[in-house]
Order: sequence, then C-alpha cells, then structure tokens
Amino acid sequence: MKEKSIKEPIRKKWIWVFMVLLVMAVVPWYFPSAAVEPFILGFPLWAFISLIFSIALCGYLSWLCRTQWNLVEDEEESERMKEER
Repeated sequence: MKEKSIKEPIRKKWIWVFMVLLVMAVVPWYFPSAAVEPFILGFPLWAFISLIFSIALCGYLSWLCRTQWNLVEDEEESERMKEER
C-alpha cells in the first residue's frame, strides 16, 4: 500500500511568520490614540482596517486547515471504511 506523507504545518516557518504579521495588523497599535477620522462605511479608519485584517486572518486560517493539513485520522478512517466493504 502506498503511504502518503503526513503534512504538519506547524513545522513550516512561513505559516507562522504570515500569521504573526496578520495578528499584528489586526490590532491597530500603529494608529495615533486619538485617531477617529476619516470614517469608512460608518467605521473609523482604524476599526475598518482591523475588520479587514480580521477577515483576512479568518480566510488564511480556513485556507490553512483545508490545504495544509493532511491528518492521520482521515487516512485511518478511509482505510477502515475500505476494510468494512
């Protein structure tokens, strides 16, 4: 039986670097403390940027879960299903 390699994204540094950058961008620490203008779609600029980076972080995490993980449990379950037939 051909063995598939198990992907473990925790060992890939680029995943963590990009995640840290996104998390740092979500928190608007780089704006002045009194910045409330301009408004975009009713949100202050800092809140709008935080919202955009939050959506980007959610998308990135979803993409990681769907494409970068190859879990052993999935392979074991598919093998068990084949054996039951």
